[in-house]
Amino acid sequence: MTLLKTLVFGLLLVNAGYFLWVQGVGKAPQPVVQVAPGLQLASEAHVSVPAVVALAAVQANEASDNAEPARCVSIGPFPDVAEAAHAASSLRASLYDPRQRVAEGEVWAGVWVYLPVPATKLASEQILAKLKESGIDDALTMPGPGDSSVISLGLFSEPKRAQSRVAQAQGLGYKPTIVDRKRTGDVYWIDLNLKSTDSLTNLAQLQGKKGRIVRLEMKACPVVNANSL
Repeated sequence: MTLLKTLVFGLLLVNAGYFLWVQGVGKAPQPVVQVAPGLQLASEAHVSVPAVVALAAVQANEASDNAEPARCVSIGPFPDVAEAAHAASSLRASLYDPRQRVAEGEVWAGVWVYLPVPATKLASEQILAKLKESGIDDALTMPGPGDSSVISLGLFSEPKRAQSRVAQAQGLGYKPTIVDRKRTGDVYWIDLNLKSTDSLTNLAQLQGKKGRIVRLEMKACPVVNANSL
């Protein structure tokens, strides 16, 4: 009996020791790794492709909003389509993208040289006769500014010819008047977009015939009314 009791007691000790070993009694404690708040381990990092694309789109839109927009300017008015085409060709050669359009308005027609009409018809006829004898064959009486009549000495698109006619009349003892004359009708404009670094200052380069006077101006493009489209 003593041997049997000893055997049973030994089996109980073995089972108890195995149970304690399974439960981790006697094992060395495992170190605890603490991760700082807000940090990710390399194994946990994950990049969302749609999120990256959306962020890039937002940044592109912000850059576009901050960029200075192009400004549209109109150059003209040109008296005819040939003059406008010549100017557009010059602008394309300078790497611009001109757009031609037609509109109704006033355009400079030339320099008008004239004399006031004398008080009597006889005096007027004498002046006309003297002018024609001196080579001013195109002199004639016509309506002038306001309600008055004048003796026209010619309408000139070139400054040299206008100055020559003025000097000719002054040589005969007259004091001619010089004014710009305009006409109303179809005129031509050229629209183009300019960057903030672009500038057009020498509009004289856009004139057609050499020596011809063209009264050009540059202004903002007209605003298009969406309701009229």
